[in-house]
Amino acid sequence: MDRSPDAIEVLTFGCRLNTYESEGMRALAAQAGHAAGTILVNTCAVTAEAERHARKAIRGAIRDNPAARIIVTGCAAQIAPDRWAALPGVARVIGNADKLKPESWALDAPPAPVTDIMAATETAAHLVTDFAGRARAFVQVQQGCDHRCTFCVIPFGRGPSRSVPIGAIVAQVRLLVARGYREVVLSGVDITSYGPDLPGAPSLGQMVRRLLALVPELPRLRLSSLDPVEVDDDLWRLIEGEPRLLPHLHLSLQHGADLILKRMKRRHSRADALAFARRARALRPDLVFGADLIAGFPTETEAQFQATLDLVDEMELSFLHVFPYSERPGTPAARMPQLPLPLRRARAARLRAVGQAAAARFYAARLGQEEQVLFERNNRGHTAHFAPIRLTGGSAEPGELRRVRVTGATPDGLLVEAA
Repeated sequence: MDRSPDAIEVLTFGCRLNTYESEGMRALAAQAGHAAGTILVNTCAVTAEAERHARKAIRGAIRDNPAARIIVTGCAAQIAPDRWAALPGVARVIGNADKLKPESWALDAPPAPVTDIMAATETAAHLVTDFAGRARAFVQVQQGCDHRCTFCVIPFGRGPSRSVPIGAIVAQVRLLVARGYREVVLSGVDITSYGPDLPGAPSLGQMVRRLLALVPELPRLRLSSLDPVEVDDDLWRLIEGEPRLLPHLHLSLQHGADLILKRMKRRHSRADALAFARRARALRPDLVFGADLIAGFPTETEAQFQATLDLVDEMELSFLHVFPYSERPGTPAARMPQLPLPLRRARAARLRAVGQAAAARFYAARLGQEEQVLFERNNRGHTAHFAPIRLTGGSAEPGELRRVRVTGATPDGLLVEAA
């Protein structure tokens, strides 16, 4: 959740794409004349817990400021607008298809029904140029998803897959670099599906190659979550030979057992994931992987869960995003035999512990190494591998790129000093 000190308070839940869109909505609301007392809540529908946190935040906001004008948007609001509109203090609900349209934020805009996201055909290429003090910027290149994983409700919140034209992406990145951003993260719901809806059907790799060629002043480019079986040949070549493409890839894996992957309706097998890791590291030995993983999926046995634990070591995953399975109404997985909630939570805790141990091993291996760090705020930042760091001694300005030496490791990241 991101709470801003600005006049318009923004509460953001969920993914990096939500972070990007929150900044766009903050700017649109300010331009339309919204001021202090307006609270924008950008919801997430990935899990029931994410929705619970958003509802709790709304109740807390009204308790602290009964006169607040709360506007709710995001995936959870798109899927069940009436439920969110009924919450005390909520003045308006704006759907995902309309939230980046300037007219949606007019002060005199009448309440309107949330439109059908499945009918959306375009993605707003809104230029976000201020990330509330962030040193890295998120750029939306794709929106929506055409796949139907059995556990996922996001396609019903985001709609079909749509891609932002390359020219608009290049223009946005140029503007961000001119404003001082040293790192850009390409974001979307399913970015490896980029391009087939555009003229010429460019792939993600082709788009990235053209972006880097046309914006040579961009120092660092990072990709958000990738599907391991949808990486195209151009992207493989960039992984091998483009130093500005950072050596950290976050993978949408979800599980380590083939039967569960099939029941999830994923597009890869365990062998596919392992083959991806081998090929990627053969091309670029310093690559570090993160992954999304789900614990406690319906019908998951102890042996199948162990396959996920083992995958962390076999793929040498360093950074995990772990979710206990959360049934989402209307999804096929919600109709499957469910595991007890305490068992799901216990398995998620075990998987997180394995992930923490993997991260600790990675941090320990960096001791004594020199790293290039992008500083963000309070002498903290991230390395090219996305390891969090804290500068000990001296100070650094947000947005500064600096060579540092790793002097220590903690459970939360690396301690560094000026090289």
